[in-house]
Amino acid sequence: MTEDALSIWTIYDHPLDFPNEYVARRFTIGANGSGPTDDILTSTSLDLLRTELAGRGLTVIDRLPGDDPKIVEVWL
Repeated sequence: MTEDALSIWTIYDHPLDFPNEYVARRFTIGANGSGPTDDILTSTSLDLLRTELAGRGLTVIDRLPGDDPKIVEVWL
């Protein structure tokens, strides 16, 4: 990730590729484009994922009504 890229973590509720876990996936948005990264965190506990992301100094943003139903929230 470059210094000018925004890093966004999205938490998903048991997505198809991890049906038994919550998943946090990191995306970047920057001058050179945007998209998913290979960075993921998984847990059977939503609270543990939240604790991990909060421990990284990130702030939660609640999901929007039009978001995919699997999205729990986003962290910046």
